[in-house]
Amino acid sequence: MREEKQFLMDEIQTKMVASPDFILTHYNKMNPNTASQFRMKLSQAGGDFEVVKRRILLKAAAAVGCTLEPKLLEGLHVGVVFAEHDPIQVAKAVFKFRQENEEVLEIIGGRFEGRLYSAKDVEYLSKLPAKPEMQAQLLGLFEAVQSQTLGVMEALITSVVYCLDNKSKS
Repeated sequence: MREEKQFLMDEIQTKMVASPDFILTHYNKMNPNTASQFRMKLSQAGGDFEVVKRRILLKAAAAVGCTLEPKLLEGLHVGVVFAEHDPIQVAKAVFKFRQENEEVLEIIGGRFEGRLYSAKDVEYLSKLPAKPEMQAQLLGLFEAVQSQTLGVMEALITSVVYCLDNKSKS
């Protein structure tokens, strides 16, 4: 393998090890301004976009223990969106960009927590609430039970007090 290709493969392997969650895309008609906007939005969400040759991506993925289907990557332009922190936020940013620029980006699939997903599954994951939102919803669910129990007990005590107050007035 030529030195340049080896360098590219090593770079992709390093990124796959550092951020094992990624989204595979085909991009078409992406001009430099659009690519810059896309990279900026991904950077804000904690992601990074890399354009990769298909063979190099397949070899780098195999080297880190991730088997990708060669049929999945058919096409000329393959881009990989690496999720450095929160993969759901990065997926949301990718799909938001895709909605704004329909003909530019096509989602092929993705890998989250060591498992490969189809494009539809990645879209479903992008529609999930963010981790802090899910944590807040779970805490709200736990709090609701205690709050309702406390409300029932308070109502019982209050009704006894009102009953005694009415009895004392009559």
